[in-house]
Amino acid sequence: MIHTIHQKQVLPISRQEAWSFFSRPENLAEITPPDVGFQIMHNHGDGTFQGKIISYKIKVFPFVTMTWVTEITSVRNEYNFVDDQRIGPYALWHHQHHFHDHPDGIEMEDLVHYTLPFGWFGQIAHMFFVKNKLKQIFEFRRGAIAQKFLAAS
Repeated sequence: MIHTIHQKQVLPISRQEAWSFFSRPENLAEITPPDVGFQIMHNHGDGTFQGKIISYKIKVFPFVTMTWVTEITSVRNEYNFVDDQRIGPYALWHHQHHFHDHPDGIEMEDLVHYTLPFGWFGQIAHMFFVKNKLKQIFEFRRGAIAQKFLAAS
């Protein structure tokens, strides 16, 4: 089963400021909950470009870390980019990042499609753990982004 996360957030910043922050993988740690233990292991090359491979370490459970490798599969500078998981905890992870003009600045939109491995066991894990954990991560992200950009305006 394919699950979806869809989130929009308006920020009082320019398209260039939004792109400069959100297209740099090294900024992900700032908007990721500390308990995820997010750490970039490999981020070769400056900027965001199609074909870029980024690897991270994340905690999937207390004391259990995992490598997560994503590839930037599509880029339209200052408008959108897509990262797809190549190695990691999901059977499918397709994350679209869009930046739309808005009267109050820029509207940042995240659209994630994902599935879990292990068939019915993955579905049970989603129901009891993964769905809530992802909700928590994206709520933290929304708050951290608001604090960073709304407080600065």
